[in-house]
Amino acid sequence: MRVVSFGDLALDVVVRLGQPLALGADATSSISLSPGGQGANVAAWVAALGGEAAWLGKRGADDAGALVAGLLEAIGVTLVGPIAEAGTGIIVSLVGPDGERSMCPDRGVATTLRSDELREEMLDCDHLHVSAYAMLAEPVGDAARTAIGFARGCGARVSVDLSSWSAIRDAGAATVRELLGEVGPDVIFANTAEEEIIGGPLPGVTWIRKRGADGCDFDGEHRAAIAVKAVIDTTGAGDALAAGWILGGPELALEAAARCVQQVGAVPTG
Repeated sequence: MRVVSFGDLALDVVVRLGQPLALGADATSSISLSPGGQGANVAAWVAALGGEAAWLGKRGADDAGALVAGLLEAIGVTLVGPIAEAGTGIIVSLVGPDGERSMCPDRGVATTLRSDELREEMLDCDHLHVSAYAMLAEPVGDAARTAIGFARGCGARVSVDLSSWSAIRDAGAATVRELLGEVGPDVIFANTAEEEIIGGPLPGVTWIRKRGADGCDFDGEHRAAIAVKAVIDTTGAGDALAAGWILGGPELALEAAARCVQQVGAVPTG
């Protein structure tokens, strides 16, 4: 199966805290660098799980972009889309001692992708996965809608991840719900906060509710999370779950999420 993942690509700086932050002072931590951005994360997990993966978006020809591109290509991801002189996004993820994370993104040139920079052959795939981050900014939002049209023309199914309750709040929940109704995805991935702010599941759409340690509801069918020895980092677990579901359904989705939380970083490390 060929999957195109549309969204951000970034350098992910993961700060794993050994103790709570101390304002005006120090907190022990370990820091790692890896590819990040929701679009790139899903593509990386698709490749690691055995699918044919392409990431589609805009990145910079800077040091961060070169590093991330090399790491993704080594995993097996094909990078598609225009390259600006600079401006690859950077995401700082603060991971607490309990494994929960807070993200501080600088999206760089990701939001400047225009629809006229896309070509139909870029969307020749079996499944297009779209990050709502990309749908809720312009001009990349228009490019996302164009990409969905191209993918539909190739017979692809389309999924959307709602990405962030705060991004939905800032864009306006009613506006986002109307937009989703217009583009008509086959599948929507949402966590409980995103589902609540959007006003509940959309009719006629396969609705996948991510519930973290409590598992996942796959179109109304609850499945428990797979038990793991230790949760190290939850960054990217939802993206791993989405990739697994696209390729193999609930079982592979839960396996991928469990694999993700037992490592540092949002993309597969082995």
